[in-house]
Amino acid sequence: MRDVAIISFVQSSQARDSRNEVEMLIPVVHEAVENSGLARSEIDFTVSGSSDYLQGQPFAFVSALDAVGAWPPIVESHVEMDGAWALYEAWIKLQTGEADSALVYAFGKGSPSDLDMVVALQLDPYCVAPLWPDAASLAALQARAFLEATGRGERELAQVAVRSRRDAQGNPNAQRAGEFDVDKLLSEPCVVAPLREHDCPAPADGSAALVLVAGDKARGLGDRAAWIRGIDHRIEPQSLGARDLVLSPSANLAAQKAGAIGTEFDVAELHALYTHQELILREALGLGEGVTINPSGGALLANPMMATGLIRIGEVAQRIWQGSARRGLAHATAGPCLQQNLVCVLEGD
Repeated sequence: MRDVAIISFVQSSQARDSRNEVEMLIPVVHEAVENSGLARSEIDFTVSGSSDYLQGQPFAFVSALDAVGAWPPIVESHVEMDGAWALYEAWIKLQTGEADSALVYAFGKGSPSDLDMVVALQLDPYCVAPLWPDAASLAALQARAFLEATGRGERELAQVAVRSRRDAQGNPNAQRAGEFDVDKLLSEPCVVAPLREHDCPAPADGSAALVLVAGDKARGLGDRAAWIRGIDHRIEPQSLGARDLVLSPSANLAAQKAGAIGTEFDVAELHALYTHQELILREALGLGEGVTINPSGGALLANPMMATGLIRIGEVAQRIWQGSARRGLAHATAGPCLQQNLVCVLEGD
């Protein structure tokens, strides 16, 4: 296996961005390339993650290439997934030796659309999608099952929200941040019982970009290297009734294959869109009390669809560069109720 490192990462999120997708991407992509120390012509492979459903037209990702620059011709790919899966494709490309460096970017602009209608399109087209269930309602089914199966209470969910909002005060991309009181949060009405507003993600328009470099080429670019020591992703059945919503076996299996189970981590960034999902993922990924969870505030406080998972990986890489962590775990998810999960283990020199 080739050693592959993340050497550059940039992100941007706003509650509602007046710019179009290309305008959102240009400064992020250009800064990520500039920070990498590589010339644009030295990047061998470019891959993106996004969803045509958000933009409402087929092959909408093609216009995003205006932000990258496709002349002289580049080797390019795209996944109709969160950017974390674009990173996985780039990692595979570098493993084959067909490329030594890669630019990975992702973007999502959900504010012009009805996100509940968009997300419902990923559900079983015969029995579930025609009911148009909103994402919070599906998450509430999972939350209720989790609370009843484990004996945990809504106070523990609120504690996750309070900690996340406190930690997010240092994150300029977070949409909600500050000091909050658990009892005050619990006095608020439910959005869909047992979930309240603080249990649900803050939508955002945003983008992210990072640069991967393999082997000695990465070592020659200075000390900004977060090495990918393991990465894997697994998926569960689409039908909500065909799996135990209280557990996340796909996250657990991905963690096993990535070498995360039994490994000590300093930090973990989890793509937990709802407070109860953080608790489910902690158990599935085998994360103990000594791990700092979502120091950025996490996906709960800034959720630019299709970029949120990639941001989790970039957040861990940044902490490794800064020296506040030596080894970290990043997680991304797709589908309803943690249907598909990706785990990435990162480590400094």
